[in-house]
Amino acid sequence: MGLKLHSIFYYDDLSINIMNILFIHQNFPGQFKHLAPALAADPAHTVVAMTMRNDGVTHWQGIRLVPYYPQRGSTPNIHPWLGDFETKTIRAEACFRLALKLRDEGFNPDVIVAHPGWGESLFLKEVWPKAKLKIYSEFYYHVEGTDIGFDPEFSDEEQAGAEDQFCRVRLKNLNNLLHFETAEAGLSPTEWQASTFPEPFRSKITVIHDGIDTQVIRPNAQVDLTLNTAEGSRILTKADEVVTFVGRNLEPMRGYHIFMRSLPELLKARPNAVILIVGGDEVSYGIKPTQGDSWKNIFAKEVRSDISDADWKRIHFLGKVPYPIFLSLLQLSTVHVYLTYPFVLSWSLLEAMSAGCAIVASDTAPLREAIHHDQTGRLVGFFDPKALAQEVSQLLGDAEARVRLGAQARAFVEANYDLKAVCLPKQIQWVLS
Repeated sequence: MGLKLHSIFYYDDLSINIMNILFIHQNFPGQFKHLAPALAADPAHTVVAMTMRNDGVTHWQGIRLVPYYPQRGSTPNIHPWLGDFETKTIRAEACFRLALKLRDEGFNPDVIVAHPGWGESLFLKEVWPKAKLKIYSEFYYHVEGTDIGFDPEFSDEEQAGAEDQFCRVRLKNLNNLLHFETAEAGLSPTEWQASTFPEPFRSKITVIHDGIDTQVIRPNAQVDLTLNTAEGSRILTKADEVVTFVGRNLEPMRGYHIFMRSLPELLKARPNAVILIVGGDEVSYGIKPTQGDSWKNIFAKEVRSDISDADWKRIHFLGKVPYPIFLSLLQLSTVHVYLTYPFVLSWSLLEAMSAGCAIVASDTAPLREAIHHDQTGRLVGFFDPKALAQEVSQLLGDAEARVRLGAQARAFVEANYDLKAVCLPKQIQWVLS
């Protein structure tokens, strides 16, 4: 494929600086699913993306996709503290080799936009020293003040190797620190996530969220959802009392254990409530269970004896669902619950706000940017399942408050996180500046 080189492109009588832009994400497009196509749509730019995905697709929305392949696996019996960084080095080498090939073909990026979390962009400035490296600054690890040590319930598992863990965290940040030496700029989706990074790099970070398409994710009073149960099918509508809880996987990091512990009281207080739980039974974040079962089953079993058979039938584990079903579920929700440790904020919270959900959320640092108590939602202490049950129950019984909170939540997202009007223009400016 012929690639444009850096020059001046004349378009509609305007002099536009042509830019070669390289994106790097192991599972491209990832966080760049809107930004990369928007840049590729401009004829002034050539956009290429490195990815580990190799499904035979060579182009996507005007972007050339070039897969990279690690040439070796991790070393058996390597020092356990070094395993994480070795994996990142292996991936970085694969991208380095691919970069040399692209350079030999004549492609020289003006800007490299990378998610550095898996190490791929570590050595690209050795290939293209004049390119600006701009990195997605998602999270900087700490042994205090973030997710580690936050939940005392799991302190035994953490403390069993606490000193080792502190060493692991320092080495895990080695990838971040090496990127700080070469990156010209960073991009964080929230102020709190940006605040986890140390100076002097913190001052190089611009806060712009990935963006929520509020025209696609919007309230729908006519929504319905067919629920298939052992007793048969049931069509849920906005007339039903539906409590929703969503996680990529059902695990403590996202407060699944607290939510489950709130259900005995909530189900007794609200005899018509239907509980819809979305999420897999693996582990996305945090520690794995030591009991040999999934977190989903462990905490379901814990509360089962406190919930009658009739009430248990009102709890529905939906697993991982297609996005259109997820969207319908948010539009259907009477009250949506979102809980998290001090960690990366989930897109699903802002999507729920855009859908006009009345939200009850944990009073933890990442949430306070979006959920202002009794304005865009309600906040409760993370470790208080009784307070959670009471807040959800109270809101289920107060239609006026739900309408007010849902409308204000949507207005807040439209004003601060709208993809097309707010976030995408700022992201494009960030890339091109």
